[in-house]
Amino acid sequence: MVETSKANDLEPFRYLTYLLEKLPNINFKIHPEVLKDYLPWSKEVQQKCK
Repeated sequence: MVETSKANDLEPFRYLTYLLEKLPNINFKIHPEVLKDYLPWSKEVQQKCK
């Protein structure tokens, strides 16, 4: 995950923090499609984690 964040020009610590704050509150077992919103190339992740 760290290397993927670096490859997408993100701050690794910010990206991991973002994921650890957001993912526990998401019911991705029922809606797995929401996980795409947390990939390092997603628009919101790019804005919040650079």
